[in-house]
Amino acid sequence: MVREEHFTVAILQARMSSSRLPGKVMMPINDVPMIYRQIERIKQATTINELIVATSTDPSDDELVEYLGTNGVRVFRGSLDDVLSRFLEIEIDVQPTTIIRLTGDCPLVMPELIDKMIIRFYESNVDYLSNTLEPTYPDGLDIEIIKASAIRRLAKFELSDAEREHVTLGIYRRPSLFTLENFRGDVDLNQNRWTVDYLEDLQFVRQVFSAFKGRESTFSFADTIMFLSSNQGLKSAISSDRRNEKLGD
Repeated sequence: MVREEHFTVAILQARMSSSRLPGKVMMPINDVPMIYRQIERIKQATTINELIVATSTDPSDDELVEYLGTNGVRVFRGSLDDVLSRFLEIEIDVQPTTIIRLTGDCPLVMPELIDKMIIRFYESNVDYLSNTLEPTYPDGLDIEIIKASAIRRLAKFELSDAEREHVTLGIYRRPSLFTLENFRGDVDLNQNRWTVDYLEDLQFVRQVFSAFKGRESTFSFADTIMFLSSNQGLKSAISSDRRNEKLGD
């Protein structure tokens, strides 16, 4: 159970300058930008106290910031490449006890999974809980939960550029210094690709959302599995072997 003294902030990394599909976060899904479909779904999670989109000060992100601001979404702008610094500045400003790290390539995020993982995180009292250390969920349902104190500890290390860009990399690379836990699903669905890195991925995700038109923010993991079971040829044309091709936003 999540107690009142916990203050949980979801930080959604997003930028327009994706190397594989530039501008993808603003590409439409059922006539609404992909990032807003994701935000709508994240907000269904009952364990989150606040949602902040962390993007960059690069001019390429001006369009994204303007859209989110117009739609009442809180935005923080920081370094383009030093993503950890974005998280640290948000942590200083907001002072959460817990941070949920999400990335803007996962519009099929499942709010009920966020809630289950947050409850498990507080039960375990670890520094870091994710479903990606030994993945059993589809690529695109990635969720990482971190104690804010662990983020502050991490910042004191001499970190590589990759560790500053990929935020949590420095934590799970140091298992002797941080307590880690993997969250497993009941069934191994690791080979399913639900993320959006390429146009082919976006085409797949659009087909899923089109099946739930009018319920874009509320269809569940079980709903999605049932739909895909009835449409077994429907999947991204991109190989699931590319799961670890990227680590960031």
